[in-house]
Amino acid sequence: MSSVCVNEALTDDELRWVLSRLDSDKDKEVFGLVCKRWLNLQSTDRKKLAARAGPHMLGRLASRFTQIVELDLSQSISRSFYPGVTDSDLAVISEGFKCLRVLNLHNCKGITDTGLASIGRCLSLLQFLDVSYCRKLSDKGLSAVAEGCHDLRALHLAGCRFITDESLKSLSERCRDLEALGLQGCTNITDSGLADLVKGCRKIKSLDINKCSNVGDAGVSSLAKACASSLKTLKLLDCYKVGNESILSLAQFCKNLETLIIGGCRDISDESIMLLADSCKDSLKNLRMDWCLNISDASLSCILKQCKNLEALDIGCCAEVTDTAFRDLGSDDVLGLKVLKVSNCTKITVTGIGKLLDKCSSLEYLDVRSLPHVTEVRCSEAGLEFPTCCKVNFSGSLTEPDVLL
Repeated sequence: MSSVCVNEALTDDELRWVLSRLDSDKDKEVFGLVCKRWLNLQSTDRKKLAARAGPHMLGRLASRFTQIVELDLSQSISRSFYPGVTDSDLAVISEGFKCLRVLNLHNCKGITDTGLASIGRCLSLLQFLDVSYCRKLSDKGLSAVAEGCHDLRALHLAGCRFITDESLKSLSERCRDLEALGLQGCTNITDSGLADLVKGCRKIKSLDINKCSNVGDAGVSSLAKACASSLKTLKLLDCYKVGNESILSLAQFCKNLETLIIGGCRDISDESIMLLADSCKDSLKNLRMDWCLNISDASLSCILKQCKNLEALDIGCCAEVTDTAFRDLGSDDVLGLKVLKVSNCTKITVTGIGKLLDKCSSLEYLDVRSLPHVTEVRCSEAGLEFPTCCKVNFSGSLTEPDVLL
């Protein structure tokens, strides 16, 4: 009786089924040592790769893992090294990983426009690119990416201070399916750039322009009108030129808005916020408006009563807010809040917090720092009972929940 070799008897699909029954990646790697066919099967089936390697090793990885669609070369701020990833590395990646759809280069400080140009030339299937805090990049490199990567869905450019309106114009002309754009700290972006962007990019779901201090009402209004049906997340932290006109435009056009960050937009007042609460009452989940100094009990009460799906609310340093906003809650008002920040709202007392707790049993994080009338001792004396899973920050520094970052 002739001997039967398992490698000849099993098809590729059957081998994949065998490997799928293994729980750990380590066990799968051990199976790959059985023979070159098994190793090759594992290599070609692998879709994701995270690496820290130079051009030579990247070339070897590209030869082995031929079907990689997601490559992560990002560096952490605490453990980053210079130059790290360079333009030479990007040239190898662009030539070797032709199937790439996701490329993460976050905090790779050594790359320049030359490296981005190679990405634009070779990686036509790319859909996600993160070059946040790659501080040498300019419009020249981003225009090359827009020119070659027409299927781009998400682009993150936080901290790229040389980026100007010219990049937004390039994206508008060539990347019509763009859905997520991160521009935090790109201070050369203006209203004109946003207007150009939404002429072509009308499917934007998420836009982060935190700390883009040259963006004002005209730019936000252009965005609201053009992306009315798609926009779900808008971040405007410290955009001090943004005022009521922006909020009124969002209320009028963007009925599906889920996350709005307007912290530091000091000119925004009750009237526009109340209209927004009414317009987005079924969709709004996260609202950050700390340091909006004209916000009072009227708009806060309206938000709490109407936005039944609200999960996170930050009204820190809104000095005009008092207990009245919570006292106005009726017997039918049940809150689903998980995160509430009221730090430095000096007119809120233990009475207001107690009223809130009566209406909200799902709190996971409560920030009551710098409230002279709300201390741990006074809450205990008043018999307040916080939800079991709730972290209460009276004076310390707890990790902020990601939902409001």
